[in-house]
Amino acid sequence: MDLSQYSVRTDLALEAREMATQKLGDNIPGVHTETIRDEDMILTRMDIVSEEGEKAVGKMRGHYVTIEVPRLRQKDSNLQQRVTMRFAQEFAAFLDKIGIPKTAKVLIIGLGNWNVTPDSLGPLVVENVLVTRHYFELMPEKIGPGYRQVSAVAPGVLGTTGIETGEIVQGIVEKSKPDLVIAIDALASKALERVNTTIQIADTGIHPGSGVGNKRKGLTASFLGVPVIAIGVPTVVYASTIVSSTMDMLLNHFKKHTENTDRIFGLLDSLNENERLQMVREVLEPVGHNLLVTPKDIDQFIEDMANIIAGGLNAALHEAIDENNIAAYTH
Repeated sequence: MDLSQYSVRTDLALEAREMATQKLGDNIPGVHTETIRDEDMILTRMDIVSEEGEKAVGKMRGHYVTIEVPRLRQKDSNLQQRVTMRFAQEFAAFLDKIGIPKTAKVLIIGLGNWNVTPDSLGPLVVENVLVTRHYFELMPEKIGPGYRQVSAVAPGVLGTTGIETGEIVQGIVEKSKPDLVIAIDALASKALERVNTTIQIADTGIHPGSGVGNKRKGLTASFLGVPVIAIGVPTVVYASTIVSSTMDMLLNHFKKHTENTDRIFGLLDSLNENERLQMVREVLEPVGHNLLVTPKDIDQFIEDMANIIAGGLNAALHEAIDENNIAAYTH
């Protein structure tokens, strides 16, 4: 029986590295990490530079930036403004790091199903970004300095279009010829505290539907022929991950207070990985499959996060947009 679907799953490179350090220690060969903390945010830059690092972490070779803002759920508008500008700064620096010029034409792809709230991040961002390609095509003399060509599409999902998202995007790329594709999607986290409070930027591309376990054709540089930057926000956690995390938390809690955990947990303390996954499967047996869990006020969270990402992209991609006028371009 395949129990892999019940194992702890995450789309965040930061969490994958945390899981790897539990087995391999802090110094993972081929993985370089830098963490910066200020009063509200934790910024982690991670570079996976070798095949050994890829295998250890389980993520593709490339650059990853993660912005964690634990207080983001408190609906503090001043904090959201600061996060938007920090995201804009980090994204602009990320473009410089991978060699994208300031004149590069950009195509933004909003992945996800707009009918499913936790999966509607991509389409909501597309609604709020400033698109300019039509002005460059039709009235270039009217465009002031500080803007670049940006187009945006929400291609839907296979279940509503009948067409692979990758094929739709490939067709658009062939016709519109952008220099860079930015793909935005909802992700899955292993930690409840990171849901709707974390933004990940990566230059490794993205697989539409990966957050909910539906692997589709990847939007990658090798498939599309242009660099692809993925922006993701975890909006769901697998129920199996919550069950596993709860078991770990209980074990660790009691181990801190007593060495004799056998009396409390009996055989549970000595279960191997497969036996534990079997137990998780039995807990979820009544529904017949794994579940995805999301907060009850996800609709407000997703709207706030879409505004943060759209505002940050507007400021990062257009030099004419800064913190003084950024609010004029989103709603």
